[in-house]
Amino acid sequence: MISNPEAARTVLVTEPHLFKPTYPPSKEKLIGPEAVFFQQGTYHSMLKKLVQASFLPSALKHSVSQVEQIVLNLLPSWNHTTINTLQQMKRYAFEVAVISAFGGKNELEMEEIKNLYLCLEKGYNSLPLDFPGTSYRKAIKARKLLNESIRRLIRRRKESGNHEGGLLEVLLRAKGQKIYQLTDSQIADNLIGVIFAAHDTTASAITWVLKYLHDNANLLESVTKEQERIKAILTEENRGLTWDDTRHMPFTTRVIQETLRSASILSFTFREAVRDVELQGYCIPKGWKVLPLFRSIHHSADFFPQPDKFDPSRFEVPPRPNTYMPFGNGVHSCPGSELAKLEILVLL
Repeated sequence: MISNPEAARTVLVTEPHLFKPTYPPSKEKLIGPEAVFFQQGTYHSMLKKLVQASFLPSALKHSVSQVEQIVLNLLPSWNHTTINTLQQMKRYAFEVAVISAFGGKNELEMEEIKNLYLCLEKGYNSLPLDFPGTSYRKAIKARKLLNESIRRLIRRRKESGNHEGGLLEVLLRAKGQKIYQLTDSQIADNLIGVIFAAHDTTASAITWVLKYLHDNANLLESVTKEQERIKAILTEENRGLTWDDTRHMPFTTRVIQETLRSASILSFTFREAVRDVELQGYCIPKGWKVLPLFRSIHHSADFFPQPDKFDPSRFEVPPRPNTYMPFGNGVHSCPGSELAKLEILVLL
């Protein structure tokens, strides 16, 4: 277990070829073994470039109105009732993840894809007991049907020549231009992987943001003032939210940064030594698991004074390099970090 920034940097950034990503086989099977975060080397680099292409600010700029519309559709269902915040944030993050993966068009398969994915998710963290009646067996069945459903959608989009946006369009265009030879199965694995990565963690992050704002009335007041200023501009100019508006939310952004430090949604990540490795005077034998502990680094008083205090002002100056890693670090860092931040800003 690694809890200092220099060693974490070695594992994740400077020597990543010595430490491969590792997940339990049961989880790989459910997401799809050819998804980007199970890979290493050239295939991983190629996939990461393609996935990142659909989450760059230049691509996300066009999604702001769609994300805003999802929020506006959800808000009325929260009126005059008690909600489970995490479950509702999952609903929100899932809708955004589906648009990011498949584009905005609501096709025949979309409802089926949503239902099958939710069944898969229920089995993801269950005991991997593969016999009838278990959550894991149901998830394995749902995963098979999900693959078939996505492949049908891929076939239809290829035949129509209308790729309809999202990560799927990026993957199909790359395949069509023979830049990268991806099979339909590889495309399906990566679409499911992106939905998985974009869904759960973002929902948790938003839930924590809301909790910290609830617990700190002064911060809630400052965020509210900042957002009301933007809302007044939108009303005056009679328009919806834009990407540029989200760039003018400095205080809200610092609250998000401090939430990601304090809650540390990604507490650690799994790596495995591919050979015997010498690290800061210790020998890590081949096959041993190596866990960079982001939470320990984020809660170290050496880098963040009074680490248990929720204090967004600490981000008025950039943190020391390699001490703040809410989205991981290095070649396997999260390619969808900009989308996650956008979702939180739009919701607030």
